[in-house]
Amino acid sequence: MTGPVVVLVGPPGAGKSTVAAVLAARLQVALRDTDDDVVRQAGKEIPEIFFDDGEPHFRALERAAVAAALAEHDGVLSLGGGAVLAEETRALLAGLPVVFLDMSLASAVRRVGLDAPRPLLTVNPRKQWRELMEKRRPLYTEVARAVVGTDERTPEEVAQAVLDALELKQA
Repeated sequence: MTGPVVVLVGPPGAGKSTVAAVLAARLQVALRDTDDDVVRQAGKEIPEIFFDDGEPHFRALERAAVAAALAEHDGVLSLGGGAVLAEETRALLAGLPVVFLDMSLASAVRRVGLDAPRPLLTVNPRKQWRELMEKRRPLYTEVARAVVGTDERTPEEVAQAVLDALELKQA
């Protein structure tokens, strides 16, 4: 067990889950998404966790989900957008094949939309996304071995750029 072959990080709407699925298929490995792990553990969707239990409770579940996934999973791993906020998570990611899927504000608005159930983007989504990225971009960059832009690219093109950046061969 050597850990994940690829770990994707990035903001909400960057396409982490979609690209992770393409990568897992191309590499013929298992796919895991820590947001799905949190939902399974909590027994409710992420917006409900935020509203019922608060962001600190969600972040604690997220930290535990990421630590477990990094220890147990050897395929493609997609992390929730805010996972890098935790210092202990960033420490666990050190030296791993992490790729930051980056995107512009214009793409985020198009992809995330204004009605998507994203608890941190409910009021004034453009302003909140910009502030979120000001805080998170340095953290995404800190943990990433490579940065791949997703603007104007299909999930297949992004997946290929990730494979190229990490010099991984398809199965």
